[in-house]
Amino acid sequence: MFILKRVGCVGSIMIPQCTSLFVGNFSACHCLSSPKRHSPYSSVDSERYSSLVKAVMSSKVSSQTPENLQEEDEHIYGPVVKAQKPSSGPEVRVPKNLHPFLNCEETVETDEAESGPPARILLNRGKDRSPVPSVTRILQQTLSPEQIFYLERWKRKMIAQLGEEGFKEYSQNLFRQGKLFHSAVEDTLMSDATSMDKESSEKAEYQPDVQGYMESISHVLADVSAVRATESTVQHAELNYLGIMDCVARYRGVLCLIDWKTSEKPKPFLSNTFDNPIQVAAYAGALNSDGNYKYQVENGLIVVAYKDGSPAHAHQLSSELMLKYWTTWLLRLENFTEQRTSQASSSFVEKR
Repeated sequence: MFILKRVGCVGSIMIPQCTSLFVGNFSACHCLSSPKRHSPYSSVDSERYSSLVKAVMSSKVSSQTPENLQEEDEHIYGPVVKAQKPSSGPEVRVPKNLHPFLNCEETVETDEAESGPPARILLNRGKDRSPVPSVTRILQQTLSPEQIFYLERWKRKMIAQLGEEGFKEYSQNLFRQGKLFHSAVEDTLMSDATSMDKESSEKAEYQPDVQGYMESISHVLADVSAVRATESTVQHAELNYLGIMDCVARYRGVLCLIDWKTSEKPKPFLSNTFDNPIQVAAYAGALNSDGNYKYQVENGLIVVAYKDGSPAHAHQLSSELMLKYWTTWLLRLENFTEQRTSQASSSFVEKR
């Protein structure tokens, strides 16, 4: 136990003194018997330290300016790269002509319209008819610089591996296999629509080039019903474009515009399909405005088939996603129209 006693005063500071009392064998003043600790500041040369502080405090302000210091730094370390002021984000473009995706005046689709054979409207380009650009052409001519870079990079890589002639043959084989695959799918869907025995079409024999692809999409075809159109032309008269859609049918009960794709690499995510969602939205928008079709399509489906027979990936596009890609399509269509106008103006100036 400690008792503080006032023993003196220096100025206004009270100096306490410790008096020890013993209770039994317990000593309350063990701290008084411990040796004095060595201060780390005792070895400091106080005079020298004081002189150093006075020298620093009394020194004159440097004549160097921030500009001079920057010049020295650039000379020694190179130019300083200044970070740009963070922006609020990329500017969101809005189409000048926000044309509606659905035709509100068109009759709502009914179950009665699903009866009968699927529609197949052939593309008819007459000599006297002005050429209307296709969806594929518009998308190809409005690729972003990044898309063009990666496409050219892939092409150079393939040419380096296969050579010019080898790459040409490779491209032709891909195109031929794609046509055979689409024909096989169309035959299967048409036979399913006209035959009550769906198991017979599932056991059908296909050409070796498409056997793997058809096996790949077999689980998707099992969920497809009420086929309304296959390989049929759609045209948007107001926006002036056309295309040949692969299929319109119900997938798991939902009416969809279906696009069949082949790929050598797995595409498990919608983002792996690049511009395909835009293409589907463009076809659906054209169908909704085309008088040849008495129904409206709000949903989409992209099916990616694989030659080795591994299960295809089916990417569904909800009505919300379709509206999003429809807006993107309108922007691409505007870019294409501006390009054509610019080219026409340039050719007119050259002829003059």
